[in-house]
Amino acid sequence: MEVSTGTMVIEDEAAAAAALAPLRARLLGALREPGSATTLAAALGLSRQLVNHHLRALEAHGLVELVEERRKGNMTERVLRATARAFVVSPRAWAALAPDPDDEPDKLSAQWLLALAARLLRDVSRLIGAAGRSRVATFGIDGDVHFATAADRAAFARELGEAVGALVARYHRGEDAGARPHRLVVALHPAMPPEERP
Repeated sequence: MEVSTGTMVIEDEAAAAAALAPLRARLLGALREPGSATTLAAALGLSRQLVNHHLRALEAHGLVELVEERRKGNMTERVLRATARAFVVSPRAWAALAPDPDDEPDKLSAQWLLALAARLLRDVSRLIGAAGRSRVATFGIDGDVHFATAADRAAFARELGEAVGALVARYHRGEDAGARPHRLVVALHPAMPPEERP
């Protein structure tokens, strides 16, 4: 793991799995400022034992570190903080954790979409690494659509698939010599509200 300007790049897949677990990610966010299992448990409405268990797992992977120990009666309170202000999972680590699209044949499932997103991240990261200072030719579309009904959403998805399929049929050159292979990913999913930072 490498620390740079307050950001830690997580290269180890076990550390990535620990950081991506929802509760542990919340703890990492809360520990931008030092805290203990007791203070975190109170803030998050959880038991101290549960929080302490997850903190030890994060500490074992170098994601949190001990700041100080305070004696409180018969107990020692351990005060910890995150080892960086922000964490980024390296594509190499994510590749080991990511699902394989070929293992999720249900193209309407969220799991299959996640697998596609993981492959997109992995492939584009490899392209950037291989290109060095050269520009990689890519294209993306991002936008919001508000559907009146579930039937409208289904109709939109069907028409979008047909339109994209027609374009692919028009331009695809199969295995022709000199053809330039590209991967096309089109996604549609419910929008999430912006996350509030702790």
